[in-house]
Amino acid sequence: MKRIFLILVLLIQSALFSQQKWDIRFYNEIVGRDIEVFADNNEPMPMSAQFNFKLNNLASTLSNDEIVVIPANSKRFLITKFSEIKPNTANSFSYSNTYNFGNALQEDFDADYIYSLPFEKGKTQSIFQGYDGKFSHKNEFALDFDLKSGSPILAAREGIVVQVVNQFTQSCPDISCAKYNNKILIMHSDGTFADYSHLKYKGTVVKKGEFVKKDQLIGYSGSTGFASGPHLHFAVFINRIDGKRTFIKTKFKTSESDAILLEEGKSYTKDY
Repeated sequence: MKRIFLILVLLIQSALFSQQKWDIRFYNEIVGRDIEVFADNNEPMPMSAQFNFKLNNLASTLSNDEIVVIPANSKRFLITKFSEIKPNTANSFSYSNTYNFGNALQEDFDADYIYSLPFEKGKTQSIFQGYDGKFSHKNEFALDFDLKSGSPILAAREGIVVQVVNQFTQSCPDISCAKYNNKILIMHSDGTFADYSHLKYKGTVVKKGEFVKKDQLIGYSGSTGFASGPHLHFAVFINRIDGKRTFIKTKFKTSESDAILLEEGKSYTKDY
């Protein structure tokens, strides 16, 4: 059993190091004749994991490739239990997994929520790329606000800051530079996430785990990452286990309307 346990630990560590930006740990314990697999999720958001088991004379309470959602800030969350099929017969096990942030099984969300324009009161800003835009928004419901570098960015909706990236200075108008996006990721009460991207170097004023209010200052715009110039990229989505995102169209309050979908090429004023 000790030899098998060592193999399991090595498989888990390989998965962790390939996705080390998320603070989650998987481990197992032997309880009598059973083996229980647990997760410690130290992130302020749920995490989703998908497992592939190789079992000999053992049955798992979790099916292969089934997705399990691990609650935020949880310890010893039971993933599965392996039980003997034939007593007094040799058994062995190993598994691999992939994981990602958010509830990958989520389908419902608050479709009636009204967002605030993510810039200062009294300002008028245009949308230079809208939903399904031809440059970088193909098949995405994302908005690019034409903000000058250093413009204050305000939270469009209240929520918990779950990721802050602000160390990059590079940019280019190619997808290869997307890895240099300075950004803030905020989780909303309905489980959706808002992505505020292309912030300036060291242009964030909030920290991971902090709760931010609607219209609170969170950072300053820039042109880092996949960008041809200064602007704010804003998108709301549900995350999936494979890294794909289900994007959501969002209604905003403007000086002209209490709830409107913003359109490419149009300008909008914030008077609140």
